[in-house]
Amino acid sequence: MPGTALLLAAFPPELAGLDAAAPAGWRVATTGVGAIAAAATAARLIAEARPSRVLFVGTCGAYGERLPVGSLVAAAEVLAVSLDVLTGRAYRPEVEVTRWEASWALPFPGVTVAVPPAITVDAEGAALLGTVAEVEHLEVSGVFAACQAAGVPAAAALAVANRVGPGAHAEWMASHARVSRELVAALAGVLVP
Repeated sequence: MPGTALLLAAFPPELAGLDAAAPAGWRVATTGVGAIAAAATAARLIAEARPSRVLFVGTCGAYGERLPVGSLVAAAEVLAVSLDVLTGRAYRPEVEVTRWEASWALPFPGVTVAVPPAITVDAEGAALLGTVAEVEHLEVSGVFAACQAAGVPAAAALAVANRVGPGAHAEWMASHARVSRELVAALAGVLVP
């Protein structure tokens, strides 16, 4: 139904049950993992549903110690970036869009979200990416790009599930389900019709 809001996550556990019981006025779907899959799926869903707005929810990794595991944040700005670009081993054409801003507000602290092409696994890379963003996530740039192209307001709410670096995957495995549930519970007031 046109005008319904669209609630997206990369995969079902990040919806913390909302895929089984969508909030009134919301269509719930998953995009798949990675910015390209997220962009393609979000564009298709936006064309089908013609939503009034899009909210992406998920987990992220924090750079450094600024945000503890369990922190809930909103993507104020999203930056598609790579370590090769930051170290000068690669560059992006000036006409390429690599930054997007959220177009509606959420009740969480706003952060810059880095979206690299893959998960950062070393401390040196995490420290370098931490100079341009507070957190790392893989899909939100694709969702924001699709929303911007369609003229649909977009926002993203993320829960910190790990520190970016060598131990990230084990920490994410231990906490992603819990922090996803906490994020969805904290969004109850946002998900009203």
